[in-house]
Amino acid sequence: MILAVASGKGGTGKTTVSANLARVAGQHVQLLDCDVEQPNAHLFLKGTLHSREEVCVPVPRVDESLCTGCGECSSFCRFHAIASLDTGAIVFPELCHGCGGCSLVCPRKAITEQDHRIGVIEIFKTGSMTLIQGKLDIGAAMASSLIRAAKARLSREISAILDTPPGTSCPVITAIRDADLVILVTEPTPFGLHDLKLAVDMVRELEIPHGVVINRVGSGDDRARVYCRENHIPVLMEFPEDREIAQAYSKGELIVDTLPVYRRPFENLLSKSLEFHQSSIRSDEHADL
Repeated sequence: MILAVASGKGGTGKTTVSANLARVAGQHVQLLDCDVEQPNAHLFLKGTLHSREEVCVPVPRVDESLCTGCGECSSFCRFHAIASLDTGAIVFPELCHGCGGCSLVCPRKAITEQDHRIGVIEIFKTGSMTLIQGKLDIGAAMASSLIRAAKARLSREISAILDTPPGTSCPVITAIRDADLVILVTEPTPFGLHDLKLAVDMVRELEIPHGVVINRVGSGDDRARVYCRENHIPVLMEFPEDREIAQAYSKGELIVDTLPVYRRPFENLLSKSLEFHQSSIRSDEHADL
């Protein structure tokens, strides 16, 4: 099963949920940190670096001796990664999505492709867990491309937990696409509810089964719980506003290791997620009959 942990906004506890779930899995499991602009799961798992690999995307290179400045390439590129002037074409590699279309439409065959580095993928080993994380280079804008490259390193034979970027933008959609279940982490505040609604709209549009974890219960109100009940969204777990949790987090320690009282709730969350996934499969099979 591929389980994605997402949130409509940052700071809700998404990494806390994903890293602690991976710890209590009790078997070989993969944790993929898809928050490539600011990965931090390695701070809690403290594994040994196993491999490090550069990731590049193909960007156009213009042969000025062949380019006539006809404009076919710039007209084709919807990302404005190449501009055509009277003197020839200018490439903006930071905007290029590596589709190769500009080289195909160039009538003079003046455009070839060269590799442009956007970041690295690091793989850590810690016990029976494999942590895969992408790290986007400073100034690079192709987060989605790096996330796809990181997901390509997953073994389909082993369960995976994806710690996604916050929000509902393209990198998040790239991360959760093809997931079997999405856990949406929220908090009981007006901002938390607002962004939870956006995240729910996103996963429903993608038709991915989803449930909710409410963090910091007791620090706000019950509006998130009411919203989930009214919209028939299962609340898979609630955990309280607890100073000891914040202290453990600030030290880079996992909750289930430092505060054993929380191990059982996270084990229950994992069990509920598996049961919810199985029930979704049965519902789909029944709908196809």
